[in-house]
Amino acid sequence: MANVSTVMTPNPAACDASTPVRDVARLMLDNDCGEIPIVDDQGRPVGVVTDRDICLRVVANGGDGTVTAGDAMSAPVRTVQMDSSLRDCVTLMENARIRRVPVVDGDGKLTGIVALADIALAGKDKETAKVVREVSAPVPN
Repeated sequence: MANVSTVMTPNPAACDASTPVRDVARLMLDNDCGEIPIVDDQGRPVGVVTDRDICLRVVANGGDGTVTAGDAMSAPVRTVQMDSSLRDCVTLMENARIRRVPVVDGDGKLTGIVALADIALAGKDKETAKVVREVSAPVPN
């Protein structure tokens, strides 16, 4: 089976926790994506900001121009290694109910990102349907 490095988007846009959320949203627009990894000063992911995070944690709460990526991010971040199997990545996405996973190298530095769309383009229809169903299932209360 393929590993994540064969399907990931390499060198994704990223920012640090002090980046204003407005700039994070601009990165999403400019890069046609729905998640921006938040990295520390060594380039290691410490969280992610999704378009949903911005809507629910910032806009819905009346956030102003002082809100930063650190205020809006989801943490801790779940990652996979570049040499992880696609199966391991899919299992993580299903179990954690996440749609995107940052990919890190051996030093833990951000090197790519795998999204559901990447899985869909690389996978078989049955497998793609399964991961979408699992990730999209409502969380039991």
